[in-house]
Amino acid sequence: MDNALDKALSLFKERNYKEAIDAFHVIIENGEENAEIYNNIGVSYSNLNDYENAEIYFNKALKLDSTIPQLYLNMSDVYYKQNKIALAIECLRAGEVALPENTVIPHYLARILMEDAQQDLAIDELDKILEKEPNNYDAYYDLGRIYFEMGNWEAAIDNFENILEFKDQNELIYFYLGEAYEANDQIDKAISNYLKAIAANNNFHLAYKKAGILFLARKDYEDAIEYFEDYLKFDIPENEKSKIQNLIEKIKNT
Repeated sequence: MDNALDKALSLFKERNYKEAIDAFHVIIENGEENAEIYNNIGVSYSNLNDYENAEIYFNKALKLDSTIPQLYLNMSDVYYKQNKIALAIECLRAGEVALPENTVIPHYLARILMEDAQQDLAIDELDKILEKEPNNYDAYYDLGRIYFEMGNWEAAIDNFENILEFKDQNELIYFYLGEAYEANDQIDKAISNYLKAIAANNNFHLAYKKAGILFLARKDYEDAIEYFEDYLKFDIPENEKSKIQNLIEKIKNT
């Protein structure tokens, strides 16, 4: 039976899902029934876009073992792919009840809630994660994006700054901080973070443009020209390139 399982798992890993399903069924027919096998069958059906059968096998797996976090994630994904958002949320809520110490399930739930414009509920889920895992920088990242979208610049800044305690030299976080400081009218700090984004990744072209715009707003014309000219060195659309070139000429004639 070990050989049969190895064969089924090999087919599954090779993404030969139809053959994997048949191979897993051979194992079940020989009396080897467990939640992991049903889960693998469910995943196979899901990858074949057969969501009805995927749901059937995930439910079979849950009846055998309701303590496997991945089952709730896989089931909710089946609902999500069918745009059955309410059912996806309900499934993840059930997972939270069954596995209260798990933090992956509420994080997945938070991201679905974010997409469904239920920002306050998403914040609640992310706060619960941080109570258990205060070093979870992914949760801080999602909170930062939510608060930014809500226009709560200070809360966005706080959460992005928290990430840098665990993961510094990250151009995206510096960039998002720059945007948040810019929105909060803290121009010097915004420029500082755009420059940090460039220092972390000198190919991050959007940071050059942002820096140029803010130097221009601050009437630091030489710096504005420098960063706009650096921005022009990147592969950007011709209409964008033309706009920046015209802007540089206007600055030089100021």
